[in-house]
Amino acid sequence: MKQLFLRFEQRTTALSMMVACAMMALASAFAIHQIVTRFILESPAEWTEVLIRFSLIWMVFLGIPTAFRTGSMVSVDLLYRLSGHRMRRVLDAVVAITALTLCSIILWWGWDYANRGSVQSMIGLEGVSMFWAYLALPVGAVFSIIGIIGFWLDPQRMELENAQ
Repeated sequence: MKQLFLRFEQRTTALSMMVACAMMALASAFAIHQIVTRFILESPAEWTEVLIRFSLIWMVFLGIPTAFRTGSMVSVDLLYRLSGHRMRRVLDAVVAITALTLCSIILWWGWDYANRGSVQSMIGLEGVSMFWAYLALPVGAVFSIIGIIGFWLDPQRMELENAQ
């Protein structure tokens, strides 16, 4: 059962990271478009600023699960280095419970914000609901919860192992 979940977690975390990278590429492309239209063509496109902002929000919320999974997000390095194996598992549990609590709050309130924002339109993109921007919070929280559980089941401390 543990291995099945870890395979599922590996796929979902990889998917969230791929989409986060795509959002970064989109933000970069929109920024280049904005620079060209503003400074070369002298006719700025107002919709690009909005799309840059929201693609960056999606990028962050979909990149966080990878940080949780690799142990890079919440770190208590000094305590971890000074403690024994049993204390390390306690620290892992405390960090996991705290992070799960935070992500659960973000999931709950993010979904509420997305629903409330569904009646608003994005500035510069009339007709596109703010629901799609706010949806980054609960979607990122779900992916993060999966990553946190995966880290707790199979800790990978990439930042701690590579530190000098």
